[in-house]
Amino acid sequence: MAKTSDLEVSEVKRARKTKSTPQVKTEELGGFSELDMYLFGQGTHYDIYKKLGAHPIKEGDVPGVRFAVWAPNAKRVSVIGDFNNWDFHKNPMKRLEPMGIYELFIPNVSEGAMYKYQIETKDGELLYKTDPYGNSAELRPGNASVVADIEGFKWTDTIWMKKRAQNGLDHQPIAIYEVHPGSWKRHLGRCGDDSLYNYREFAHSLTEYVHEMGYTHVELMGILEYPYDGSWGYQVTGYYAPTSRYGSPQDFMYLVNYLHRNKIGIILDWVPAHFPKDSHGLAEFDGTSLYEYEDPKKGEHPDWGTKIFDYGKNEVRNFLIGSALLWIEHYHIDGLRVDAVASMLYLDYGKQDGQWIANKYGGNQNLEAIDFFKHINTLITGRNNGVMMIAEESTAWPKVTGRAEEEGLHFTYKWNMGWMHDFLDYMKLDPYFRKDNHHKMTFAMSYNYSEKYILVLSHDEVVHLKCSMLNKMPGEEDEKFANLKVAYAFMIAHPGKKLLFMGQDFAQLREWNEDRELDWFLLANSEHQQLQGFMRSLLKLYKKYPAMYELDHEPSGFEWINANDSYRSIFSFIRKSSTGRNNLLFVFNFTPVARNDYRVGVPKLKNYKLILDNTSQDINVESAKIYKSVKQECDGREYSIGYELPAYGIGVFLF
Repeated sequence: MAKTSDLEVSEVKRARKTKSTPQVKTEELGGFSELDMYLFGQGTHYDIYKKLGAHPIKEGDVPGVRFAVWAPNAKRVSVIGDFNNWDFHKNPMKRLEPMGIYELFIPNVSEGAMYKYQIETKDGELLYKTDPYGNSAELRPGNASVVADIEGFKWTDTIWMKKRAQNGLDHQPIAIYEVHPGSWKRHLGRCGDDSLYNYREFAHSLTEYVHEMGYTHVELMGILEYPYDGSWGYQVTGYYAPTSRYGSPQDFMYLVNYLHRNKIGIILDWVPAHFPKDSHGLAEFDGTSLYEYEDPKKGEHPDWGTKIFDYGKNEVRNFLIGSALLWIEHYHIDGLRVDAVASMLYLDYGKQDGQWIANKYGGNQNLEAIDFFKHINTLITGRNNGVMMIAEESTAWPKVTGRAEEEGLHFTYKWNMGWMHDFLDYMKLDPYFRKDNHHKMTFAMSYNYSEKYILVLSHDEVVHLKCSMLNKMPGEEDEKFANLKVAYAFMIAHPGKKLLFMGQDFAQLREWNEDRELDWFLLANSEHQQLQGFMRSLLKLYKKYPAMYELDHEPSGFEWINANDSYRSIFSFIRKSSTGRNNLLFVFNFTPVARNDYRVGVPKLKNYKLILDNTSQDINVESAKIYKSVKQECDGREYSIGYELPAYGIGVFLF
């Protein structure tokens, strides 16, 4: 694995102290200078989104647009668009050496104009490419870039931004609602794109629901521009553009600002692992493998049919870093969930023998991707206190959330895919067989402190014949609901931040489909209402008591009471606060057998308030039933309480 050099460590420290490019602050929106070329060539031009692309400016008193694109192996580049009848003769671009930047100011071009770059390759082939740095795109199925002015939005989220920078993430509650905007809700009586909520409508409707339920953050899928709806936004062609499906860049800023004004954080899915081969996109951009590795054994994903970024090329790294900085610093995004991290780390990911090339040491680690992660994660989190870089990483790669100076990748959090698979495998079992799989629910605690985790039940778990969360549960309908309640309670109580995909909090019956809205009509049914109400009470419990979140990543915050009651499939543990006050005891029964004589060991001789059970629609503190512990050994403890534990019972005791 690559070692962190002294130079890299010093660069990390400098990046943490400043939001400006370390060498020199460049002039915003001016032409591409020698300094710009130097920084771009080093992969450290952190304002690159202000220099490349299409930017409305004035030259003297003349309004227009300055276009700039990197195409070093092109023979010629022209700007074509609806303002010149798509005629390549009218606006040939000037080549700037030595980087192969093409630049041109075109007067009297205004916001909303559509354009592309016509690129003549060295072999004489003509390519028609969208702008890699474009800030907006034509609504699909069109694929032209669109001139957009992303300056001048009046942000009013100062309080949120200041608080974000001051709060320590690890000691805060983080409950994420994962949402696909195009299929969350739709306008009744409308068809196709007309039925979609725009960014501004979505802002108001989503905020109302998130407040009602009690989530702290939303994670949005499919915001970076992409051509194919069925990819859900994971085959990106516009790394600098919010998708035009729901409105303009200014509309998207409104969404972010509105969420922040209402104390809701926003995370975006970000996909630096690969890109599609669409002819208008990044693939063979100037007739050569410019953005991708040249050798297909390194530059292509056979399973996905996509290209892999060349992480060893400074300009490509700068392209990705610039995209991340645009979303975090210009659009005020609170975090990026980095998709398919494992596919970047392993050279043989999804490949058979003979389909991949080993690194210089003969291993399967992509040393360039490792270095890229260290660079971007230290940069983003160093310049932006309180911002999250989240890894969707599905292997046992060490120190994903470890510090770069200690050979870690410096992510803020890692999705706990191991917990998710074990948890779902257990929950899908008939309760009779759970006693033989008891370890699946306890194993995650054996490695809980090796990384900083988010527990996830994401969109990937409710598609492709995997069933919705409710229909994963065994038994008849009433048993399915009972199982899902105890499952969600266990997830919320378990150490780790939380993520749940939309629709699962009210027990969506059908699998998720991007072409239709969620089945909100189910909330006319009492069982779905009760499940939603129970989930709301769990989220309220989670945010109310620091014991639920402030020591997620520290052993002092968790203690098993009984992790070994496999025959009865019962689990009990304590979540502790840093102050020693308002600790919580949890008991979970994963069978349909009531235990009327159940007894659980407790740490102290005192009163224990039952503030939540599986019938609750809210936390009950003031009139909670009190269980006074007695000196009677149980679970290896001197003291215990007796408690009638129902079938699929949940007991949350405050002490």
